Amino acid sequence: MRNFLIRRSVVAVIALLLFLAALWWLLPLSLPDWLAAFPDIDGLDNRTAKAIDTRVAWMKAEWVGFFDVFTAWMRFVLNLIEAFLVETPWPLIGGLFVALSWLLSGSRAAVFMAASLAYLGLFGFWEKSMSTLALVAAAVLICMLFGLPTGILAAKSPRFARIIAPVLDVMQTLPTFVYLIPAVAFFSIGKPPGVIATVIFAMPAMVRLTALGLDQVPVSAREAADAFGATPWQKLVKVELPLALPSIRLGINQTIMMSLSMVVVAAMIGAGGLGLDVIRSLQHLKTGQGFLAGMAIVLCAMALDRMVRGRSDTRSSLPGP
Repeated sequence: MRNFLIRRSVVAVIALLLFLAALWWLLPLSLPDWLAAFPDIDGLDNRTAKAIDTRVAWMKAEWVGFFDVFTAWMRFVLNLIEAFLVETPWPLIGGLFVALSWLLSGSRAAVFMAASLAYLGLFGFWEKSMSTLALVAAAVLICMLFGLPTGILAAKSPRFARIIAPVLDVMQTLPTFVYLIPAVAFFSIGKPPGVIATVIFAMPAMVRLTALGLDQVPVSAREAADAFGATPWQKLVKVELPLALPSIRLGINQTIMMSLSMVVVAAMIGAGGLGLDVIRSLQHLKTGQGFLAGMAIVLCAMALDRMVRGRSDTRSSLPGP
């Protein structure tokens, strides 16, 4: 009864506000200054921005060793993956991708992967696409390394889930160029800040879908594991994670897609790859070259999507991007 009265009161307030708004538009009413414009605090934005700049400068000075080591480690991992993809003869890399596509998702995915790789090679995008895939691979590995346990913890602890939810919302909705600024400030320009920005944007999908998959595990399966005397670790590894695997796999898929959507933004801070061709085409208004580079990014995304999706999804789900 109490909730019903509260709901009725809120509806009445909404109706009153709409009536007053309509009245203001219909009648030539003059409003006082404090009501006509939102009363802002003069200089609040500048003082707050200056405080943030001061804190960032302090972190750059005090944590310079950490940022240098992390940047060097990230650059080493990226160079290692890129060297493997670029320096290895293209028939071996192409055959590896096609074989993995067939193993994970069947013959149709393998054929599509082969056609996509042929496009990349014939139009001269092979090395740039491998460089882009190296950045995506590093970002996805970091997302899996931190996102999977975070998603498990969110599924196991409702309190932690409530704490992490607004953080994930900010990571997904904050404009990309906003967190590119501190990424460049801390890690300079190049591929490391591109990976950091990509991880910030893509990790929420891994966390949310891992937690969702574990939340959807049937209660009967958990009760059966408890009845057989399974420890919490055994129940997680042998019951819950296998049953949540489709959702976790979808999380990996979405992480890859969101990482590829960041390649153009990452190219703006020196990450290179296919995004650089798109930016140059935009700068010089080369529509054809921009379209070809954009199609290369699209085909990379579609081929990886079909490779990761799996055999069961390939047969039963609607075709996706």
